Amino acid sequence: MQQSHASQNSGSDEPQRLAKLVAALVPCSRRVAEQYIDEGWVRVDGRKVDQPQFRVAAGQRVEIDPQAGLQAVAPATLLLHKPAGMATEQAQALLGDATHWSGDASGIRRAKSHGFGLSVLLALPQPASGLTVFSQDARIIRKLNHDAGLIEQELVADVTGTIASGGLARLCRGLVWQGKPMPPARVSWQNETRLRFAVKGIAPEWLPWMCEQVGLELTALKRIRIGSVAMAALPPGQWRYLPNGDKF
Repeated sequence: MQQSHASQNSGSDEPQRLAKLVAALVPCSRRVAEQYIDEGWVRVDGRKVDQPQFRVAAGQRVEIDPQAGLQAVAPATLLLHKPAGMATEQAQALLGDATHWSGDASGIRRAKSHGFGLSVLLALPQPASGLTVFSQDARIIRKLNHDAGLIEQELVADVTGTIASGGLARLCRGLVWQGKPMPPARVSWQNETRLRFAVKGIAPEWLPWMCEQVGLELTALKRIRIGSVAMAALPPGQWRYLPNGDKF
């Protein structure tokens, strides 16, 4: 386990890069030093600094957390409960320290680098809420882009109005979009005002139109599952990591 280190940086009056000082303190390579910093294990004068290029002045104290232990370097996938009324691209701004869900059981430690190069996958319409995916992982990006029509999405829809006779059967199999039959869906009532949709090849933005075709008005839409990955208890506006090994 990494022991605590400190430096007064007294060898020079010129500020030095934090990564250089950490590499000397551990000791380790510059690349490994940058990982200690990126994962938030390093403090300067008691304040966490996650920028390897940060300049440390003479007399400042550099410390490495005695509990520090580096994780395997791997691309990250972040799962966000997007609030309604926010575009998915805007919701990416919520992927910070303050909104990292305390119930995240992935075992992955947040690193600053996990916020770079994220692809927005299966974006939700702005009025909708629910499970949204941001990933650095080329395999997940490829799957959710190229195989999107084969992955089941589960959504709950709050509706008003009275459904037309045979409307539920039409939602499941019977609607026609631009002259072509829509893919079959599994649709059921959760209660008197809420429908559950399990769909493949049907984008969430189509659901308001689908409801209209059977006499209903959609008032709220939430995605709760993509493939085998469920949103579960993730609170609105917070995010968690997709655990290593989990698949959509």
